[in-house]
Amino acid sequence: MEEEEELNVKNRIGQTIYFVLALLFLLCIMIQIFLAGLAIFANPVHWIKHTMFIHLFGFNIPLFMLLSAYIGRMPRWSYWSIFGMFVSVFLMYFTANMSAQFPWIAAAHPVVAMLLFIISLVTVLTTWKLIVSSASKKGGD
Repeated sequence: MEEEEELNVKNRIGQTIYFVLALLFLLCIMIQIFLAGLAIFANPVHWIKHTMFIHLFGFNIPLFMLLSAYIGRMPRWSYWSIFGMFVSVFLMYFTANMSAQFPWIAAAHPVVAMLLFIISLVTVLTTWKLIVSSASKKGGD
């Protein structure tokens, strides 16, 4: 019984960390979009901020989300969300770096950004629902 409670605590901690990381990733995506807008509409000098900021969170946060999903025994959808984030971040790099050879691919860059935003938002909302439903089940016991 005590071992089961310890496992549940470990799972809740993993799920909470997953949620916090998903929320942080969503906020970083929003900041990244803001930095792009700043570079387009205010001053092109801000492009360096846009190009450097992604290196801080792009692959790092989803990697830690993968670890916390394992610890939290998250459902299968959470792993698919992480996979979607990894693929989308890769596509962001691809569309940004292939612009000289294939300008039409660069046009997909903001579309992939929107996809990444949607994946991140759905991940945050779904994880929140999971945590709230787990807490209500725990409270109902």
